[in-house]
Order: sequence, then C-alpha cells, then structure tokens
Amino acid sequence: MASNSEKVSFHAGEAKGQTQEKASGVMDMANNAAKSTKETLEAAGQNVQAAAVGAVDAVKNATGMNKK
Repeated sequence: MASNSEKVSFHAGEAKGQTQEKASGVMDMANNAAKSTKETLEAAGQNVQAAAVGAVDAVKNATGMNKK
C-alpha cells in the first residue's frame, strides 16, 4: 500500500505533467497566432506599397512627368 507521501508525490508529478502539456499547447497556439499575424502584416504592407506606387504613377501621369 502506498504511503500518503508517495500518493502526494504521484499527484504532484501528474499535475506537473499536465501543466507542462497545457503550457506547450498554449505556446503552440501563440506561435501560430504570431505567424498568422506576421503573414497578415506582410500582405498588408505589400498592398500599401502597391497602392503608394500606383498613387505616384497617377500623379506622374497627371502632371506629365511620365513622358519618355
């Protein structure tokens, strides 16, 4: 028969393992969210850059600066 201290140690180890597993899951979710955010921001940056280039070209065309 297991003593009380053995039971306590067992349950403490069990709780530690569950906590580590949950922490790992949370870290995975955070990493996925960060990656998704990075990809979204990169796409947004590319869209802003394309819009800025388009605006510059429009101004050049409107002012006649695009003539070769």
